[in-house]
Amino acid sequence: VSTQSTGGSQCCKLLAAMSLAQKIQNSSCTAKTPFLRPKSVVRSRYMTTYSYNKEPKRVLPSEDVLHLLKNRRTIYNLTSDSTIPDSKVKDIIEQTVLHVPSSFNSQSSRVVILFNNNHTKVWDIVSQKLQAIVPSDNFGPTEKKIKGFQSAHGTILYFEDQNSVKDLQKKFPTYADRFPEWSSHTAGMVQLTVWLALENEGLGASLQHYNPIIDEDVRKEWNLPSEWRLVAQMPFGKPGSPAGEKTFIPIEQRVKCFF
Repeated sequence: VSTQSTGGSQCCKLLAAMSLAQKIQNSSCTAKTPFLRPKSVVRSRYMTTYSYNKEPKRVLPSEDVLHLLKNRRTIYNLTSDSTIPDSKVKDIIEQTVLHVPSSFNSQSSRVVILFNNNHTKVWDIVSQKLQAIVPSDNFGPTEKKIKGFQSAHGTILYFEDQNSVKDLQKKFPTYADRFPEWSSHTAGMVQLTVWLALENEGLGASLQHYNPIIDEDVRKEWNLPSEWRLVAQMPFGKPGSPAGEKTFIPIEQRVKCFF
């Protein structure tokens, strides 16, 4: 193609632009880092035009998700430090509760986030309740564990709204006995999603279950609806030490695949 004429010069520019666009498209297929995806594509005889959003759409490879899952561990030695602002923790939890699926879109999960004195208070409640039922000569190890949770940066309380469950039972009586179980599925997904997000931010956590002995006191202290059923407590903070070694039974005993 002659570059002396205006038409030839334009053609060369078009071909170069098409080549660059193809390289971008091909590299995006294997990129391990966030990349720009076209908002729209307009094709003409000589050129393919890509229109991009102002902000890039971040694509997370499945390997990165699995990496978070592998690194997520139960951390008991938590410090009062945090790697991110409390507002970021709040945003993570709000986005999780908003987008985690639920049966029949019931949106039954409820979460309370406790910082500072509120965080300390919930573990005072746990300690008081346990002290009333655990023999005094055996309370030492229990008290040490509770103080460990209390030394963390904050605590997340997970609930399931029983009104949501009851409403579904009325609307769909055929599945009435299944909705409590399906509600627990949603609760588990919320907990794991938050846990992975905290792991991604360099925070450690553990999942505790001191309900139902603390339920009533928790509802009174933070003026929560009686229909909110407490299902778990998650102390979190910057890890003071790594988790211990984790062992696995053969995966073949747990997963069956038929092609």
